[in-house]
Amino acid sequence: MGNAVTWFEVGAADDQALTTFYGKLFGWELRPAADGYTMVNTLGGAGINGGIGRSRTGEPWAAFYVEADDPGALLERAESLGATTVMPLTELTGFTFAMFDDPDGLLIGLMKPVGAATSRTDPPGNGPAVDWFEVLGSDAARTQAFYRELFGWQVPGGAAPGYGLVDTGAGHGISGGLGASQEGFRWATVYANVDDVETYLARAEGLGGERVYGPIDVDDHMRTGALRDPAGNVFGVYHHPPH
Repeated sequence: MGNAVTWFEVGAADDQALTTFYGKLFGWELRPAADGYTMVNTLGGAGINGGIGRSRTGEPWAAFYVEADDPGALLERAESLGATTVMPLTELTGFTFAMFDDPDGLLIGLMKPVGAATSRTDPPGNGPAVDWFEVLGSDAARTQAFYRELFGWQVPGGAAPGYGLVDTGAGHGISGGLGASQEGFRWATVYANVDDVETYLARAEGLGGERVYGPIDVDDHMRTGALRDPAGNVFGVYHHPPH
């Protein structure tokens, strides 16, 4: 059984500006939880919820969190595989978590399951659900091998050259992809499922963000794109109509 991806997070030195950006971009429900941290309810009725935080160092970040019964042991395992600890095991208001940079320097979180805090019990609304994660490193084979060994994830087949779809094997959380970008992009981030990719990319630009790429038609059924928020974090958007 593999580890599930159950939480996302973005942050910057000015967390309030970032909260305003994502609130206006996606129409998410934002609940201040503590000084410098806001809980995000996507109102999507699916996928995962997350948070927007204030950076202690001034550096922005975007990351997803992987569930672990023993995040400390998993952090040690990540280091043995070439990762670097960014945030040691920390307990804060009932949350036990840690963060590391993978061998490409991409930020990933570890979180002990916290019950209702990361489960989806809210009724669906009209917000875009965050239901896909992605890691693009410098070498697809190395990236896939690292996460396969660390979390027990399977990458059974490639969706495109240098890109593999992930089966976490956890039975909950969200799915994703691991690979390397042909354009040289590197990131570890999440994607929101929107009704029109171009609309959201243009809206992000109007709110002070930038377009990283897209819209791009991946196949006959999926269109994707990515934006850079005003703090510099990459956040993806995609559209995949139900069959």
